[in-house]
Amino acid sequence: MPPWRVAIVGAGIGAQHLDAYLGLPEQFQLTCVCDLDVDRAQTLARRVTGCAVTESIDHVLHDPAIDIVDICLPSHLHATVAISALNADKHVICEKPLAGTVIEADALIDVARQSKGVLMPVFQYRYGVAAAQMQALKDNHLLGKAQVATLETHWNRGADYYANDWRGTWAGECGGVLITHAIHSHDLLAQWFGKITAVSATVDTRVNPIETEDTAALILHTDSGGIATSSVTLGAATDTTRIRLVYDNITIESARNPYKPCAEPWTFTARDATQQATIDQVVGAATAGYDHALTGYVGQFHALAQHLTQYLAGQQQSTSQVADAQKPTQWVTVADGVASIELITAAYESARTGSTVSLPLARHLPICHDLVPATTLTDAL
Repeated sequence: MPPWRVAIVGAGIGAQHLDAYLGLPEQFQLTCVCDLDVDRAQTLARRVTGCAVTESIDHVLHDPAIDIVDICLPSHLHATVAISALNADKHVICEKPLAGTVIEADALIDVARQSKGVLMPVFQYRYGVAAAQMQALKDNHLLGKAQVATLETHWNRGADYYANDWRGTWAGECGGVLITHAIHSHDLLAQWFGKITAVSATVDTRVNPIETEDTAALILHTDSGGIATSSVTLGAATDTTRIRLVYDNITIESARNPYKPCAEPWTFTARDATQQATIDQVVGAATAGYDHALTGYVGQFHALAQHLTQYLAGQQQSTSQVADAQKPTQWVTVADGVASIELITAAYESARTGSTVSLPLARHLPICHDLVPATTLTDAL
């Protein structure tokens, strides 16, 4: 079938999305770039013959020549634009975070259930050879029971990062480092170590004079019985993402590429040395069979194109965007996006109350409706 016609809404991180589309020319065609900064939009549009430029989201939503709306806007606009696009029967790709609050995320799920369009939250860290290795070990029942895990999201962000006036604010980014950076590692943990069922957290603002947190430490419990710790800062000397997973049978350590931790092979060490050859064989086969081009955004957008083809062919028994069982292994569901918002909300609730918070959250909690604390750093300054 012909390529899916895409409009990128937001030409900032949208430039990275365009790189991915250009790597999948048979599946996607960039039709339009929408941004209030017309010069920035034109910079992207010039890379694609015949690509239009507009300042109007309404134009994008009502253009029959656009199949997919790719939302790359500031965080606080994500849910509102996604809902409008789904109501216009467009398919939607939405950068993280999917929504600014749990209640807003719930509203988005309700719209997605009724829409003719498909909604895919962006979690591009899931896509790479390491994910194929992990899946192969899981499929061959070689992991064993989850025990403990450690996550490190140690990045360096200073005044230049916060030059955009919406960054570092509750109104603009809808949170701090838990939303902007650690959200990816926590998503990978939930995928490979089990659904997160409880969190105890401490958050602080130590590195930059911003409203939101740039430092955090979390203890996470999963439904597999595994326990994880997550250390997060924007005050490190370099950008590093590291994940270490300890199962009964294998200890696993990720590569440290901050933006693509799954892009390179991980290290898999058998607890019983006699099993190392079997593990190496399974990992080697998964590595050899993986198309390394399908990493990061390219991998996720390729998965979307495959799903849309199946969707139109009527091979899916349900159009519900929350029926996880209906989706391929590599599919990121709306429920995954909502779970990420719920975890962040629970972490803030824990930090503010000094208690361990269980998931899922009761929707009557005030924090599900509004994440902003009673007193922000800006107030204190």
